[in-house]
Amino acid sequence: MEIGSVLDFLQDKSILITGATGFLAKILLEKILRVQPNVKKVYLLLRAQDAKSATTRFQNEIIGKDLFKLLKEKLGPKFSTLLSEKLTLVPGDISLEDLGLEDSILKEEIYHQTDVIVNLAANTNFDERYDLSLGLNTFGAKYVINFAKKCGKLKVLVHVSTAYVCGEGEGLILEKPYLMGQSLNGVSGLDIDFEEKIVKDKLSELQQLGATQDEIKMAMKNLGLSRAKLYGWPNTYVFTKAMGEMLVGQLKDNLSVVILRPAIVTSTFKEPFPGWSEGVRTIDSLALAYGKGKLTCFLGDLNAIVDVIPADMVVNAMLVAIVAHANHSNCDSIYHVGSSVRKPVMYGDLQEFGFRHFTAKPWTNKDGKTVKVGKVTVFSNMNSFRRFMFIRYLLMLKGLELANTALCQYFQGTYLDLKRKIQIVTRLVDLYKPYLFFKGVFDDMNTEKLRIAAREGEVETDLFYFDPKVINWDDYFLNIHLPCVAKYIFK
Repeated sequence: MEIGSVLDFLQDKSILITGATGFLAKILLEKILRVQPNVKKVYLLLRAQDAKSATTRFQNEIIGKDLFKLLKEKLGPKFSTLLSEKLTLVPGDISLEDLGLEDSILKEEIYHQTDVIVNLAANTNFDERYDLSLGLNTFGAKYVINFAKKCGKLKVLVHVSTAYVCGEGEGLILEKPYLMGQSLNGVSGLDIDFEEKIVKDKLSELQQLGATQDEIKMAMKNLGLSRAKLYGWPNTYVFTKAMGEMLVGQLKDNLSVVILRPAIVTSTFKEPFPGWSEGVRTIDSLALAYGKGKLTCFLGDLNAIVDVIPADMVVNAMLVAIVAHANHSNCDSIYHVGSSVRKPVMYGDLQEFGFRHFTAKPWTNKDGKTVKVGKVTVFSNMNSFRRFMFIRYLLMLKGLELANTALCQYFQGTYLDLKRKIQIVTRLVDLYKPYLFFKGVFDDMNTEKLRIAAREGEVETDLFYFDPKVINWDDYFLNIHLPCVAKYIFK
């Protein structure tokens, strides 16, 4: 594998980015504009009805973010000129044929001009409605591939998936494709078109029964979870992403396609500045709850590896892979981008980092009281957690049920509230349990070959770094990531 200069490759190229308002998409856009302003054009596909609503989303959800502050400071008044010259907003929807593009002139322009497509559109909610997740994560991949085939100049397509398409894999998890119809548990009969039919039939049935929107929403969530578990996946998100990969593999033909599988993506390591993130992401919700003094117990194996990787490293790997695979459809094209093999972090490490950070910099609540954090109680298996739930909550729920019977439903409100909270906790535990006890590590042999080729080639490795070995996790979590997360306590 020979790789030339990334900056040279990006010059005068036209790039289509789907899911443009997403976390990684924004970092990718900022990086391209900052390091190679001589890119020809960046088409940003935004889910929007028309150009006006696309512009509103672009202003509010992309360019208005402080992620772009370095670029704004660097360019000053030329910043607006760069945006107007280099960016084209594309209202669309990847869950539709032709990506939902209604402007035929713009569509033809994209067909004739696009050199690179990066598909970052995804619904990452573990507990999403099956119809929405299937439409975006699975059939969206199909529609992007079909669209890519109409792009006459296309050199490479990057499809961003997730390392956790492996489900509850154990041991060394390889960078290998999922074949059409393959399940994780050996159950046969997985048919993507049939999954779509199941969704349509269920929606029709619910509508005929006069179900409310809330009832339809919950039914769709439950359907996705049951279909995922039938074939060995723990949740709707990774199930639909895995099926998306299957469609990419089946339909790509002679296209040069890269499948990028990041692990748990965290705030930026260095660029455009350390510690940029957006919202509360995955493991960050635990840190926030802990800092507020609301996390008193934890379910999981403290010796288990939690595979985290800073967002800028994911974007850099993406850009190097683009150059490596431009016009090459026959070499390794699946990349795990994570840290579990080369620079592992344990859940126990995260616990220690959280304790050290919030002890040194405790949160002050709205009453002006400083919240003191302590070591949390850790349930290292499901049996100990169930015993805790039974003693702490289920016995109380049973007592309220008996009291209601004796006192004419006097405690009915309290009973229903506690029951609802228990149901929510139970569902969350069910969703996240596979990752709290995850026993796999993600092989990154292909990614290491990419790193070696970058070092030996003409890649500007100081700009496009993605080796987790350079990270000092103590410094990263204590001085970069956790201070970034802590900002959201005050929101």
